[in-house]
Order: sequence, then C-alpha cells, then structure tokens
Amino acid sequence: MFIETERLILRPFLVTDTEDVFEYLHHPAVHCFACMALKTPDDAKNEMKNRVGETEYYFAITLKETGKVIGEIDAYPEAGEPHEGESAPKDTFSPCWMLNADYQGKGYAYEAAEAFFDYLFTQKGARRIYAFTEDYNRPSQHLCEKLGMRHEGTFVEFISFITNPDGTPLYENTLQYAILKREWEKRKEETRRG
Repeated sequence: MFIETERLILRPFLVTDTEDVFEYLHHPAVHCFACMALKTPDDAKNEMKNRVGETEYYFAITLKETGKVIGEIDAYPEAGEPHEGESAPKDTFSPCWMLNADYQGKGYAYEAAEAFFDYLFTQKGARRIYAFTEDYNRPSQHLCEKLGMRHEGTFVEFISFITNPDGTPLYENTLQYAILKREWEKRKEETRRG
C-alpha cells in the first residue's frame, strides 16, 4: 500500500530504511517516544526487520523527490466501545506520528497526516480518529487543530514515559483531540468549495 501526496510517499518500511530511521529515533524529540529510542544502528536494523511485514497501518513518511525516510505514521483499528467485547466494531483509530527534527516546520507532518486520515476514513472504515499529545508539545497540538480535530479534554498527570533525576516517575499532562468521519467529510467539502 502506498499513499502519495504532493511532496511525500507514505509506504511500508524497508530494511534499507535503517539509517534514516536511526537518525530520528536515536534521540526521540518527545518523551512519549522514549520507549522507541534506538541505541545503535544494529538496534535500528532489528527494528526494520520487525516493521517490514506491516503494510496497512504503519507507514514510513518519505520525500517523493529523494526517497529519504523523514518520519513515520501509524494507527491500528480498535473498538470504540471497549466494554462491548470482541464483537465491537473496530472503527476507531489513534494515530501516532513522528518526524525527523530536521524536517519539522515545513508542512510535511500535516501533509502526511491529512493523507493518512483520509486513507483511514475512506479505505479502512474509520468512524473516529483520536490523538493524544502532551501539554508541552505545541506543534503536535497545532497539527491536531489544523487537521480539524476537537480538543476533547486534558488528563492531568495522566502518564509517565520517563523518570525524574531522583528516579520517580515524571507524570505528564495529556491532551486528547478527535474527529469523526462525518466531521472529516464536512471539512473536505468545505475545503473543496472554499
């Protein structure tokens, strides 16, 4: 599966993406990606081997012009109503996006996320897409807002990804954003007219 935009191609990962992925995962920019940090190029090679089989929900964000991997975006189907059990429709997605710091601020994250959201809504049966972001991550909050997502709430001291210098958990405030398929379609229609 490939998703093409004006400047990007979203595609499954290849083993040959190791160097590009190591570049942005060696020191992840925000705490929520701390568990994904890759210490060595060999760690990156192993990670690429794990990613190669995923072709529907986990994509490398690549520059169309050069093929360089500048980030990633993924989301997997989940039940919107967790209390309903295994028979609940899996029509809810929570995307995760990450971009190499050298390519931030150029509109690539928006271009990739917009295309990915459209793919989830039109081809993967998404009814609702929601995203979490930490209160200090203004660029991610801005991206959610630009995508037409609503700020649904703030979870105070919701989760810990790293520890304080004294070894205690550093709890972070987390914002939740969301958009429904009907809201996405209305937004697209207004953009077409606009």
